[in-house]
Amino acid sequence: MADMETALKELMQIDGAVGVALVDYNSGMALGVLGGSKDLDLTVAAAGNTDVVRAKMRTIEMLNLKDGIEDILITLAGQYHLIRPVTGRSGKGLFLYLALNRQRANLALARHTLSRVEDDMEV
Repeated sequence: MADMETALKELMQIDGAVGVALVDYNSGMALGVLGGSKDLDLTVAAAGNTDVVRAKMRTIEMLNLKDGIEDILITLAGQYHLIRPVTGRSGKGLFLYLALNRQRANLALARHTLSRVEDDMEV
């Protein structure tokens, strides 16, 4: 089991990683961040992506789907943004947010690594 700091550091090792955050979607607050840039304020991104997660969860509930979010992909011209809810008991109400440089990242490998790290993470 990896702690939050170890998990975030491992995600920053993904080729093309720009920044990563562990976010509480009840409050919209980032509990931990690594990376970022002058163009990517991870605390602002954490708060904004909280709205995305909440909206999708409401939609799933309104549709009476008996399913959960595995991950959410937002594709921008120059970046991929991946959102993955933490499913472990200790991670209830949290999600991982990963921003990738689109030209350098392998999306399939990034999703696989994000899934593995989320499975191993202990909050």
